Parts: sequence; structure tokens; C-alpha cells
Amino acid sequence: MAGDRRGGRKLGHCALGDPYRGARRRLRPVPVHGSDLRRRQVSGPGSGDRHPALDGPVEGRGRRPSAVDPAVYHRDVATNGKLTAKDYKTDQEVRWCPGCGDYAILAALQSFMPELDIPKENIVFVSGIGCAARFPYYMETYGIHSIHGRAPAIATGLATSRPDLSVWVVTGDGDSLSIGGNHLIHALRRNVNVKILMFNNEIYGLTKGQYSPTSPLGTRTKSTPMGSLDWPFNPLSLAIGAEASFVARAIDTDRAHLTDVLRAAAAHKGSAFVEIFQNCNIYNDGAFDFVRENKENRIYLEHGKPIRFGEEGDKGVRQRPDGSVAVVDVTDESELLVHDSHHAEPSAAFALSRLTQSTWGTTPIGVFRDVERPVYDELMAEQLSAAREKQEGDLAALLHSGDTWTL
Repeated sequence: MAGDRRGGRKLGHCALGDPYRGARRRLRPVPVHGSDLRRRQVSGPGSGDRHPALDGPVEGRGRRPSAVDPAVYHRDVATNGKLTAKDYKTDQEVRWCPGCGDYAILAALQSFMPELDIPKENIVFVSGIGCAARFPYYMETYGIHSIHGRAPAIATGLATSRPDLSVWVVTGDGDSLSIGGNHLIHALRRNVNVKILMFNNEIYGLTKGQYSPTSPLGTRTKSTPMGSLDWPFNPLSLAIGAEASFVARAIDTDRAHLTDVLRAAAAHKGSAFVEIFQNCNIYNDGAFDFVRENKENRIYLEHGKPIRFGEEGDKGVRQRPDGSVAVVDVTDESELLVHDSHHAEPSAAFALSRLTQSTWGTTPIGVFRDVERPVYDELMAEQLSAAREKQEGDLAALLHSGDTWTL
């Protein structure tokens, strides 16, 4: 575990094979206990001043706070003013390959974060392993660079124990859908209040170009020189099948639309899953050019509106009698499918996610599903509160209750 040298911005670092030793040399260990999160210096990197709201003893050291102190958690104690994109940039050297789509996503997130209007100290980015996993180093917030595929599990623990935090997971298609597939689907199923951003480049980039769970059938890579035999995951279909309450897709280079999707995900209460088409110009260049370079092939989904696309709006999406959808020429708008992202039944959203299995066809982007259902964090808090009201816990009494034996 390691933290940024300027006041302990980063909560964690763990990498297999340590491909990030250049950045690690500038990091030092910092504590990760919940009480330390509340007490750390927040008036600015390297500053010895403390905000008045943090003075004095902290009650319940080592325990989950029973209530959120608005003076601590809902005020910009770091700058005492309006934050900008610059406030979310760190002094760490950005070490992605030149031309990588991750740069565009990073810039979009850094520009969007001030809209949350919450202290940077209340935002945490959690990542696993892969190119995308370097993200926490470049966001001037708290961050945990964790282990392969386990970011959703770590984020779940953080979100449930610290409901005052805005928790984001940054992962790749390999990290999330291969070794991390089980953690991903259960985080979505439980509806934990976590925002999961999956950077999909259909390849393993950090390990130099092997096929991933989203690589198209027949993909030739170093690990599949004769072509991949695996049928790829459709990430959105998987998320909808896991009962995710928010599912969306965006493109790395479409800054305005990506920001709109991030805004909707942040506003959602519960698990939000966002697939972002991200170009790997070294090992899988051009994988998404059909939709990245040609806007006519993008089907922008807007809640409450008939689904139309094309330069003249002359194409649309119609629902077949069997529930599937198809692209048609627009002759009568009343025959087109009206997008309803708030519909409790996920069938239409699932059908839209299946409109094209590959990225070499007209591809829907935007919010597919955005519904309300019970949030795991709140249900757990209610259950714990009810248990406490019932009786005070006494571990010693529990261990010595009933039939006992002394050996």
C-alpha cells in the first residue's frame, strides 16, 4: 500500500510484477482506516493547516460513523471555493502510450468531477490491474490501485462502510470480465452504490496484446495466432442480465456525450455500469472506427423519444413482434420504438444491447437502462440499525451462551 507524497492522496497500490515502479518511487505508505480518512489534512497538498471542522477529537475511532457530519463531508474544505478540472490533476506523469483513448476519458472525468460539487476528499477511484488501472494515480482524489479483478469487491466494502463517499471503479474488459467477472455481476446484482466504468478496447494491452473476453471471434493475437475460438461477451447484455439498475455506453472521443453519460451515472442511486469504447492504438487500433469516425453509425438513445439516427434522421429502430429490434428506413415515425430507459422490465434495453454484436454495425450509445430499486448500502444500514435497537451486542455472552464445553 502506498500514497502520494503530497499529503497521502492515494490509499493503495498493489501490482503484480510491479510494472509501475517509476511512479512507485514517489509514493509512501499511508494509513487506510476509516477514522484516518476523516482526520487527514484536507486544506491542501503539503499544507500543515487544518480545517476547523476537523479540529478536536473524533468520536468512534475505528468504527463506522453513525452519522455524516455535513461540516466535514458536504463542504469544499480543500479549496473553500469552486473546483475546476485543474484541481483534479495530479503531479504524476501520465504513462499511457501516446494516442491511447484513456487520455480522452481522463480529461472528460477531470472536467466533469467539479459538477459533483462535493469535496475531493469524498471521492474515491478504485482500480484493478491493466492499463486503465493507472487511473487513480492521475485523479487528485483518494484512490486504491488494487488487485486483478477485485475492484468491485473492494469498492463494495468501501461504499457500504462509508456511505458519504462517491465511489468509482475504473476497469478494463479483461480485468472486469475475465478474472473479475464474478465480482462484477454480483456488485451489479446487489445494486451497491458504486459507479463502474469499463474501458473496452477488446484486447489485453498491459500484457502486450493477447485476446480478451470481448475480442471478436477469430481475432488473431499473440495468444491466438490462428484466431480466437471464444465467442465474446457483450458487456451491456451481461450487465442487464445481471439486473444492473443503470447501464450505458459511450465513446472515448465523443467528449460531450461521454460527459452526459457520466452525469447520468453519477446522479443514479445504486450500481451504474458504463461501457466506454476505448481505442488501443498499439495492439488493437481501429477496433471502433466504424462508430468513432462515422457519426451516422451511432444510434443516440434519448429517453422518451423515438429512436432515429443518420445524417437526415432517415433511419430508425423498430421492435419486432418477438421483442427483438431491427434497423429500418423511416416511413412512419409512429412505428419506431420509443426509448424508455426507466421501464422496469429490461427486455427492450436488452434487445437494444443486442442490436449489433460487433462494433462493425450501427451501434446504440447512451443510457440503455436507468431504473430505481432498493440500494444494497441502505438496506444493510437499516438492517444493522434494527439489530442495534433490538439489543446491544455482547460477543462474550454470545460465546458462552447455550451448551458450552471446557477442554
